[in-house]
Amino acid sequence: MKYSLTSALLCLCVAASGNVLAKNSIQDDKFRQLEELLPTPNSYRTASGAPGHKYWQQQVDYKIKIALDDKTQRLTGSQRLSYQNNSPDQLRYLWLQLDQNRMKKDSDYKTTRTAPKQTSTKDPLKDRKVTYKSFRNRVETPIFDGGHQITKVSDKNNKPLHYVINGTMMRVDLPKALKSGDSVELNISWNYQLHEQKVLGGRSGFEYFKEDDNYLYEVAGWFPRAAAYYDAEGWQHKQFIGNGEFTLEFGDYDVEITVPADHIVAATGVLQNSSKVLTKTQRNRLEKARTAKTPVLIVTPEEALTNQKSRSTKTKTWRFKANNVRDFAWASSRKFIWDAQGYKAGGTDTMAMSYYPNEGNPLWGKYSTQSVIHTMEQYSKYTFDYPYPVSISIHGPIGGMEYPMITFNGYRPTLDKESGEKTYSRATKYRLIGVIIHEVGHNYFPMIVNSDERQWTWMDEGLNTFLQFLTEQAWEEGFPSRRGHASKITNYMKSDNQVPIMTNSESILQFGNNAYGKPATALNVLRDTVMGRELFDFAFKEYAQRWKFKRPRPADFFRTMEDASAVDLDWFWRGWFYTTEHVDIAIGNVHLYRPDSQNPETEEAWLRAMENEKPAFVSDQLNKGQWLRTNEHPQLLDFYNEHDKFTTTNADRNKYNEEHAKLAQWEKDLLVNDSNFYIIDFENKGGLVMPILLDITYADNSTERLHIPAEIWRKNSAKVSKMLIRDKEITEIVLDKHWETADVDVNNNYWPARIIKSRFQLYKKKKDDMMRDFNEALKSLDDEGEDDVKKDK
Repeated sequence: MKYSLTSALLCLCVAASGNVLAKNSIQDDKFRQLEELLPTPNSYRTASGAPGHKYWQQQVDYKIKIALDDKTQRLTGSQRLSYQNNSPDQLRYLWLQLDQNRMKKDSDYKTTRTAPKQTSTKDPLKDRKVTYKSFRNRVETPIFDGGHQITKVSDKNNKPLHYVINGTMMRVDLPKALKSGDSVELNISWNYQLHEQKVLGGRSGFEYFKEDDNYLYEVAGWFPRAAAYYDAEGWQHKQFIGNGEFTLEFGDYDVEITVPADHIVAATGVLQNSSKVLTKTQRNRLEKARTAKTPVLIVTPEEALTNQKSRSTKTKTWRFKANNVRDFAWASSRKFIWDAQGYKAGGTDTMAMSYYPNEGNPLWGKYSTQSVIHTMEQYSKYTFDYPYPVSISIHGPIGGMEYPMITFNGYRPTLDKESGEKTYSRATKYRLIGVIIHEVGHNYFPMIVNSDERQWTWMDEGLNTFLQFLTEQAWEEGFPSRRGHASKITNYMKSDNQVPIMTNSESILQFGNNAYGKPATALNVLRDTVMGRELFDFAFKEYAQRWKFKRPRPADFFRTMEDASAVDLDWFWRGWFYTTEHVDIAIGNVHLYRPDSQNPETEEAWLRAMENEKPAFVSDQLNKGQWLRTNEHPQLLDFYNEHDKFTTTNADRNKYNEEHAKLAQWEKDLLVNDSNFYIIDFENKGGLVMPILLDITYADNSTERLHIPAEIWRKNSAKVSKMLIRDKEITEIVLDKHWETADVDVNNNYWPARIIKSRFQLYKKKKDDMMRDFNEALKSLDDEGEDDVKKDK
């Protein structure tokens, strides 16, 4: 049946309006603004997303002395902590983080660990599988009793202060309330037992090399650190269970590290006493490295091999200073090779350095320091110049972890025991480069843009993974990035086992996908598909500039991105960050319309043509050639047999001529418009609204790309229709041709529909499989009362 364009559009509008009215609830409005979810702006944090005129944060400075016992793997330390209260509040006590208490026998981390996941429900006794490494960890973790042993807490006059330890947090009660603008000093002494990281995991520990009886230490979370106190949260003293990392205050550090005299130490900050701990040759090499074009070896592989054979009974104290950092980490070993290269660009003037054992070569000497420099070069384009004097990559047991100016990174070659040669796979090479980029990138987020990791993992991991992707793609064409491409997140987004990105760090399911992959992909989609690179890059850099050396919250990021771009993104944040909906937009029907000319001659001919295109009914086909009365009695035929039902009558012509004469010329012109009016139906099956990206092919093989903003869904987020007026005939429409939006089902993105290609595998059943199938069949029959089958068995 033929519809006029006017009547078709009217039907569409009525249907759409009815749908909107039926679903017009506040919960279903994908474009509802976020005011009810975001905190109210105030003088500390503005509605634009910038720090307010009364923004404040605390300052905490440390002077620390630490000694490493290489025989017992134990640390013993003391510190003076100076706390400056810049808040408008009086503080009666201070909270400190004791992250090593996670390793205590009775810690929440240990007592709340759940059983290994069952791989199958068919046979619970046989199908519960655990890796050797995981099983070793679960066996030995309860045995190891680590954690901080606090031996002293006093004021600056060494008068003891009352303190209470609650899990990974310690409250120190002050003799009198600390007023706004005042400061207080604490003296704290402690010790604790380091653990073997490859056995018990975690972000700190040592690796033991049995072949040469040596240790490599990567030390972090090693001293009592002031917990954050800030305007939106008060004390951030959530227990450290394992996932939610650290929320800390900026301050200045003066740290003395005493280790065996044949150790090489790397640390946050600048070495203050190089003349006492380095040879003249090493100091000369270090000076040469500042202007070198390639990395310079400060400690060569040969020198490292000589060191690891020594066993000095003496000690050396390495002193480091670091200003305006939120944490401090270090590494020590007699196995370290050390290379360095200066990097200077814009406002950056730093030393990129790498420390690694011989086990790391040839990969580490070739790629580590180059990756450090590449990261600073690329990240600075999107954020700010790297502000610190050093940037260090350490190779040891920890796969990847970040601290100010220093990072711990994994991946090393494999030693072939027969040939004695070291080899590495393609995956090992690119994962090494990738992890160094990622961890060095953390200097920007969250070490400088100091987000609350205890609450929102995505604010550092997600933003950093996004920049990691951009940096990897700038390394070489086709770099195999693990995360960032929209197509790599689709399986996660359509899964049931997930929670929104806006979930507390300790409650996240599928940690890597949720906190790293999905937010990184979201920002890529936002940059390349929703906003465009120019608007996105300006807004993202504005966020980084606004909040460097400050503590932003999610609302500050969301608001700044909108404020600096003039793009309403509430729908995007709501869908990607506050829900678990996914993208699945499908092309439905495609309708072709032309204006009804109202001329009966033209329209009746069109209706006749449409009738003739219909397939012949099967009975009509079988009845062909049968006897008909009118064949023997032609007198029964009349006017209607000579003219079909589409024949135009004089009355039709007269009516048309009368009505046509009343039209203005522009109205007459519209009636003879011969353009093609296509109406394309789209269905949002996944729930997450996104722009509609169309690639159109025409009959003459020309193509067109259309970008329809997501706002097309604002009146109806379930179904919409789009009208395209074209002079040429459309032969093909493809939705999201380049897989930009993380659409989980691309098979419904084609008109006309395409055949779905795949593979199936043939295999021989093993005897165990056959027996299992038989037993399952037997059980199902037993359930139906077929006891005779059981007897046959």
